[in-house]
Amino acid sequence: MRAEVHVAEHRPLGRARECALVAFVLALVAAVVPDCAVAQAGGRSGKDVVDTLCVSCHGSGASGAPKIGDSKAWAKRASQGLTGLTQNALKGIRQMPAHGGNLKLTDIEVERAITYMVNQSGGHWVEPANRANVAAARSGEQVAQAQCAKCHETGVGGAPRIGDRVAWLPRLKLGLDTLIRSAINGHGGMPPRGGAADLTDPEIRSAVVYMFNAGTAATTTAPAAKAAAGQDYRMVDGTTIYFGVVPAEVIRRRPKDYPESEYGVAPPSPQQYYVTVALFDANNGQRITDATVRARVSTATGAGPEKALEPMTIAASRTYGSYFAMAGAGPYTINVQIRRPGAPDAIRAKFEYTHQ
Repeated sequence: MRAEVHVAEHRPLGRARECALVAFVLALVAAVVPDCAVAQAGGRSGKDVVDTLCVSCHGSGASGAPKIGDSKAWAKRASQGLTGLTQNALKGIRQMPAHGGNLKLTDIEVERAITYMVNQSGGHWVEPANRANVAAARSGEQVAQAQCAKCHETGVGGAPRIGDRVAWLPRLKLGLDTLIRSAINGHGGMPPRGGAADLTDPEIRSAVVYMFNAGTAATTTAPAAKAAAGQDYRMVDGTTIYFGVVPAEVIRRRPKDYPESEYGVAPPSPQQYYVTVALFDANNGQRITDATVRARVSTATGAGPEKALEPMTIAASRTYGSYFAMAGAGPYTINVQIRRPGAPDAIRAKFEYTHQ
């Protein structure tokens, strides 16, 4: 059996700092496995599967397969963790057949074989247990306290501290999904999956949401109308609202960063500004894509017209925005009204803004 391998482990191999999705060419291989072997209680061990099947190519490194024991070869493929590697092995990829050429192998046996090869090449993964004994998914708090807190509790190496929204907000500007991918693949000094290869994608998502929301209204049983607030975000009635303002002049000068297909044609007046908001469910961190959003910009001397913030998609992330006239330095008050399908009442938030 052969798999396209990207290794992420409890002790990262060679402190991998880049996520590389590097495929290696594999040859077809088939093996006959006695039915009685598959029928063993709990399935075969990873060593057993490797010794009777995978070793035919991984033992010698045939056809570019990383040789078992070659830590450098396996380290180059670091990133996906057990979940990603198993999917390649189960489905087959390029010249590699499904289940490594032996469809009698169970999913858990494939996982064990991959884990065994990783561990024989410098990894420190835990061989998967029988499905009947697998515990329920760990909560975000459990994952954060057991693994993420090693760096995020004190901010080691510049890691945003748990509950420090000011530090987390810049990392969320491109959306939660982008941040989750960064955690899965590794970024800067952080290894893939935070150094714990057995963490699933949903567990990582839950951990990131927990670290952002820790100690705020999202993790406590506060009244629905209570809001948490920061300079450019509000949390109201279970909805987290991120607010931003971009001068129309900047949008005109940087069409690649602000395409007309999404931002529209920027008005020529230097007093025009693009007001944008991004919405997330405060309980699960999911981006809200089906809301109707309106906003009104006011000054101490009067209020401007209320406008709809049009939905737009940038880097697969939905935000809402529109242009407003904002002459002078301010200060300005931006009142935002959000309606979500099925919700009886509108959500309202107010932001203060002054031109820098």
